[in-house]
Amino acid sequence: MRRARPFVPLLTVVCLLLSLSSFTRAQQRPAITGIAFVRMYTADPTASAAFYGKTLGYGHAESNGITHYSVNDLQWLEVEALPTPAPTSRLAAVAFTTRDAATLQRYLEAHNIAIEHPLSHGAFAVHDPEGNLIYFVQEGTKVPGLPVASPNAPSHRIIHVGFLVKDADAENRFYRDLLGFRPYWHGGMKEDKTDWISQQVPDGTDWLEYMLEGGPNPSAKTLGVLNHFSLGTPHMPDVIAALARNQCEGPNCTKSQMGKDGKVQLNLFDPDLTRVEYMEFQPSGTPCCSPILGKPPTETENR
Repeated sequence: MRRARPFVPLLTVVCLLLSLSSFTRAQQRPAITGIAFVRMYTADPTASAAFYGKTLGYGHAESNGITHYSVNDLQWLEVEALPTPAPTSRLAAVAFTTRDAATLQRYLEAHNIAIEHPLSHGAFAVHDPEGNLIYFVQEGTKVPGLPVASPNAPSHRIIHVGFLVKDADAENRFYRDLLGFRPYWHGGMKEDKTDWISQQVPDGTDWLEYMLEGGPNPSAKTLGVLNHFSLGTPHMPDVIAALARNQCEGPNCTKSQMGKDGKVQLNLFDPDLTRVEYMEFQPSGTPCCSPILGKPPTETENR
């Protein structure tokens, strides 16, 4: 005699399949393709506007108390008034682009990452293990009213951002293991010492740089050097000529140097001491300490 099979309602099966499908989608990380924006604090909005608008040559738009400066069609800089109480660091936030912001938010939630600012207007934010505010922006998102990139700007491309990291292993569990960032380059002031570790986004050429040597209590000036962003160029002489046309003042406006990664660079500092690093896309020297593992950025990528 055949035993009757247990009856499972069709609705239960459908709900189970939908739940499994949602879980599977949550485990798949959408592509993370580059840097969308970098946000800085300023104690002097007027001086900051002169630096980012005149010296760096970027057009701007105001929105919700933040000044947005257009680097290219899909990358921008943000400057916000310094809050009270004032943090020591003037780096307020970093944002990466993704091809599917909604799915990436679900993916991070599924891995127990707290969402600080849920998805709105194509972006959401979390804090990384060291407390940095990190946004993820839907690819193609534009700031309303932001003008096209100005021809006066020495660079139209953000290629990397760096900040102080005290626990590289903890950061790696977030950026490498969870988000898929890839080793790009590491080096230091001496061949046998690692001061910087660069991680390239998983689906593009921009990168994040861990700055490891800040000391136990870094000053605002030291943090300004460590917490920085980099603007790319094919040829540094073109940057120097453009800065001269923009009436850049001071010896740093013409002081280029060979970086430890074999790329020519030039460093400026905004009025709040945040470092702006111009860097050539391609190395023209021999990198110290380790080879460059990833593809170099270009002028037109992320635009």
